[in-house]
Amino acid sequence: MKKNLENKSTVREAGVPINSKTYMTPVGYSILKSELNDLVQKERPTVVETVSWAASNGDRSENGDYIYGKKRLREIDRRIRYLSKRLENAQIVNSDLQKEQKKIFFGATVTYKQQDGITKTITIVGIDEADMANNKISYISPVAKALMKSEVGDIVEVNTPQGHYTLEIIEINY
Repeated sequence: MKKNLENKSTVREAGVPINSKTYMTPVGYSILKSELNDLVQKERPTVVETVSWAASNGDRSENGDYIYGKKRLREIDRRIRYLSKRLENAQIVNSDLQKEQKKIFFGATVTYKQQDGITKTITIVGIDEADMANNKISYISPVAKALMKSEVGDIVEVNTPQGHYTLEIIEINY
């Protein structure tokens, strides 16, 4: 008998307990909300209709539309549960309202120079918004944790799985 372990998860993908607050930007919140609405109002009803039609065709054991449709329905339902929990526990942080804009906090866009002389600009965002291709890093990443509460001119030490290095903070924007 195969157990369904996907429903028993109490830890998020990033190792954060599932019922803890989920910090995110207003943009990140609206993106997740939009994805949830799309799944509930468009994609799920379409797949349910396909599965219904496939089930009416008879033998379900060799019916590709039925088998794939049921699998896709489980994936959609799992994503709906995940997004619902995320949005339910969301703590929206508007960086425009940040009082101490001279220090690095959630939502900051930071330019720093690495010890090898390379300059990078990153934005500190929520776990679901992290996207290295667009220079958005999660607030729980080693780099973001090291940068927190620092100011322009500070040199911070970062410990990552790739090694230990230093960063010099050049600019902070909100």
